[in-house]
Order: sequence, then structure tokens, then C-alpha cells
Amino acid sequence: MYQTNVYPDIPVTAGDNYVITTLGDRLDLLAFDFYGDVNYWWIIASANALPGDSLYPPIGMQLRIPSNPVPLNNLYKSENARR
Repeated sequence: MYQTNVYPDIPVTAGDNYVITTLGDRLDLLAFDFYGDVNYWWIIASANALPGDSLYPPIGMQLRIPSNPVPLNNLYKSENARR
């Protein structure tokens, strides 16, 4: 049986970064630039309410990059482990 993943709410913090997207930006590459790990792309997508069907954000969009992905990833894992 397949289940969908549950993504945690990602609150705004004072340490968050903001970028304006340009041609060629991808969520996985932004995750690597800010976190050193392409697997955290979903944090950027969730923080900005982007659909999960593309790694390419709209050009010219201001994206919020949450400052610390580790607690968010831990919360994601614990929420989905119980399913």
C-alpha cells in the first residue's frame, strides 16, 4: 500500500534567507548551495508552498530558504515513521 508523505509546517525564523529566482534555478541546487545536501529540496518547496511536481521554481519568485534544515528533516522523519 502506498501512502503520501506528511510534510511539517515550516515557521518563519529570523535566520531565514531570501532569494529571487532566475532562469536555471532548481530547488535541489538551491538546497545544495544553502545546506550542502540536494535532498533538502523539499524544505524549500514546503516553506514556499510550491507544488511537488517540479524542481524548477517560477522565475522572479522570492523564495524563503529556512535557516536550519536538520530539525525540519528530523520532524519529517518522525512524522512519517509513525504512518
